[in-house]
Amino acid sequence: MKVSNLKKSDCTICSIEGEINLNTSPDLRKAFEEFSRQNIKKIIIDFEQVPYIDSSGLATLIELFQRMKKIDGKLRICSVPEKVKNVFEVTKLHKLFEIYDDQESALEGF
Repeated sequence: MKVSNLKKSDCTICSIEGEINLNTSPDLRKAFEEFSRQNIKKIIIDFEQVPYIDSSGLATLIELFQRMKKIDGKLRICSVPEKVKNVFEVTKLHKLFEIYDDQESALEGF
């Protein structure tokens, strides 16, 4: 798994490439902890290159969501492939996260 960040105005776009699973979740958690250290309050996570996510990956996302909520931050997710979107729907997490079709729509009104 590869994680890269891009700053657009006051928002950080985090692009993930590869599977998010038990083996890669700790690396993702470290990347998310860096957001806290830098006091980043607006994050978009781009899932375009994520073919699979398991429960440990979902737990990592929920941790970030809770951390962002504590600091009055905002978290949005975009470009989620259909297979991964199904996981969000089955677990009802699509009701928790703001999910957008692409980066542009996620950035609007942020």
